[in-house]
Amino acid sequence: MSFLRKIFYISIYTNILIALAAMAQCALTYIIFERPTNWYIVLVEGTATLLLYNFSLWWSKPKNPKESKFPRTRWIFNHEWVMWMNNGIALVILGYCLWHIHLYSFLFLGFIGALSLLYGMPLFTFHDRKVGLRQIPGAKIFHIALVWVCSSVVLPYVELLNMGDVIDRWVFVALCVLKFIFLIICTLPFDIRDIQQDSYYHLRTLPNMLGEQKAKKLTYVLVMLHCLLILIAPYLIGIKAGLILTNVLIFALLKLAVFKSKEHYHYAYLLDGSLVLQFLFVVLLSNLSLF
Repeated sequence: MSFLRKIFYISIYTNILIALAAMAQCALTYIIFERPTNWYIVLVEGTATLLLYNFSLWWSKPKNPKESKFPRTRWIFNHEWVMWMNNGIALVILGYCLWHIHLYSFLFLGFIGALSLLYGMPLFTFHDRKVGLRQIPGAKIFHIALVWVCSSVVLPYVELLNMGDVIDRWVFVALCVLKFIFLIICTLPFDIRDIQQDSYYHLRTLPNMLGEQKAKKLTYVLVMLHCLLILIAPYLIGIKAGLILTNVLIFALLKLAVFKSKEHYHYAYLLDGSLVLQFLFVVLLSNLSLF
């Protein structure tokens, strides 16, 4: 296994990749809003995401994790000290950054946390048993997209409002809609990949309900719809170019890797990387468009 491949796997197993993706998506919001990046908010987003995903891992820890058939589960609980070390560092950074944000942003962050916990907490009654949102048919993917929109778009928006900075309503609404669709695009392939595993755990995800082929077609349709909506969004040309370039990359990844082979379980995680690349593409093409 090459060095870069090892780094890629470790970033997945430790949830560092998804935390970086959350930070990138939050920072992207400031670029689209054409405002200076508030790094306290960005770091709150990244550390809170890391803690939340690590908590989810701990919450769903199997009885014998070291005997799991999933490499990620075996690695995590063979190196559990890494997770707790990351949690400690994240808590320190999160605590420091929370002192530098406004009260209403802090309260909204609490709302996001509560909304996130609804994913797995058995608080709803479905077919005479208590379940989390992930067990409600078709709800899982929309819940994940909603949480990410709230944390990466609405949270920066709330903080800017607290500072007396008003963002154009249509720029805000367009970003919420585009982000929601984009997150569904990036999440659907994971659920398609996990159809058999989700069926084993009695989870009725969207791909379980539609079938694998229809779910794949839906993903491609959403990529095309996302591109069309980008073209009519009230954004600068460099931003539009970066967003569309990301969609082209995702389409290629889906066609050539993610949907091509079931043997390479990790290919779907390339879509987490696309959340970071989208930010980098927008930064690069926005700067080029200035010349």
